[in-house]
Amino acid sequence: MRVHLINPSHFSFGIGVMTPRWLYVLAAATPATYGDPILTDEILEPLNPHIIEPGDIVGIGIHTGNALRGYEVGRIARQRGAQVVFGGIHATLYPEEATNLGGAHAVVKGDGDRIWADILHDCAAGVPKEIYDAGRIEPEAFLPARWELLPHDRYLWATVQTVRGCPKHCSFCSVWRTDGQRPRQRAYDAVVNEVVELRRRGFRFVVLADDNFYPISLSDLRVAERNQDRSRLEELTALRDERFTLLRRLAQLPDDMVFFTQITMEAGEDPEFLDAMRLARIKGALIGVESVTPDGLKDVYKNFNMAGEALVERLRAFPRHGVYVLGSFIFGLPSDRPDTFETTLALADQAQLAFAQFVPLTPLPGTLDFKRWETTMAANPVQIAGEPLTRYWLIPPMQRPRVNCQHSLMSAEEIRQRTHATWDRFYSLRRIWRRSRVAGSFRARLAFLLISRLYRQMYANTGIAADSARAGRAASWSRWIAKPCRRLFTAAPMPQLEILP
Repeated sequence: MRVHLINPSHFSFGIGVMTPRWLYVLAAATPATYGDPILTDEILEPLNPHIIEPGDIVGIGIHTGNALRGYEVGRIARQRGAQVVFGGIHATLYPEEATNLGGAHAVVKGDGDRIWADILHDCAAGVPKEIYDAGRIEPEAFLPARWELLPHDRYLWATVQTVRGCPKHCSFCSVWRTDGQRPRQRAYDAVVNEVVELRRRGFRFVVLADDNFYPISLSDLRVAERNQDRSRLEELTALRDERFTLLRRLAQLPDDMVFFTQITMEAGEDPEFLDAMRLARIKGALIGVESVTPDGLKDVYKNFNMAGEALVERLRAFPRHGVYVLGSFIFGLPSDRPDTFETTLALADQAQLAFAQFVPLTPLPGTLDFKRWETTMAANPVQIAGEPLTRYWLIPPMQRPRVNCQHSLMSAEEIRQRTHATWDRFYSLRRIWRRSRVAGSFRARLAFLLISRLYRQMYANTGIAADSARAGRAASWSRWIAKPCRRLFTAAPMPQLEILP
């Protein structure tokens, strides 16, 4: 009996931008008595079904975007006589789908770090439970990944997690509903130990794959002070101090290391924190801008963001402190107009964003947006390929609507075309080369150009707004460019690297 862990994907690129962390965390949670698990990341290559044998245990992790492929893999594994276990955010929200469509013997809801060993024991005994409700574990129970199982030369960036949960309540995001609003902050020693192991193996680019790397804002502290809530203020201050300690420890690592994370725009009003990020070589951050207008921010419950000139100034605060921004924008909000696309592109240029992504409004399960959309669609249900539109992830990828939500001023096709045109213009070679000046050396500018083109191909051309021809070309093109990209992003291993006290 062998244990398999599979990260499903409709598209395979030969090389992955980021390591799928959950695979290697569950590998660490697999007891030694079961041997090393067999790991398959379909971002690299499609699953070879013949490696699965009767009696094996197959764990499949799914989010909404890859759920349909995950169900295909689950059925294949069950047909080959394996016991099938599903987990991940989508399985947490829709456990019955994994059972009915994916051939699951068991489904895990919540964090799998601690409960995975129990599931394996139950499966080995032939008595798996239909549902395992693992809940949310405390940070001291977070497991480090087993990075020694990584395939050689297949990923550009490694991933390490420092915190789970986000205190915000954005309408388009499910994180605060599935991972909670209380930041569960991992001990900084555990984070640094894992980063050091990755640098020993030749990774110098590391993504701090957090829901929100800036969980305690200055406004949070001010609210606690105004409320004269001393215990709350002490709690928040302690969490903030731990962030600074982590940043100081990261700053002690080799100078060639580069970190990237995800953060809220509120960090732009915290120069002390931004300076600490710069010293720690956190050179990039994904920021959910979402909309450039006040009405758009109201649409997504993100009133703590800014708009217009104030937004430009807040975003420029990051590069002034050496942190370059990947801005994320949503198109197709109720308040959007045809000129919103041009306005957004102009603001992205004006705010000196290093990267950007432009995403058609797609209500994700577990979000407030999805709940509203589902209620609206109940009055006039629509089916495609035998599936309700409100279960769009079950529709074959190339039959899915390019845009799900109706808009009062624009057709779905207009939103799709304008979205792709914005991607094309932002990632034109001229614009990329101009932005690459932030990278410094010619080699660094070349790396910036290649990763920009790779990012644009993988994330714009294979997403929900892509047609089949475009997606196919993107996968082929990405395979071609990914190998030289990786050579620019890795470094010689440092097996003797020590952890400083």
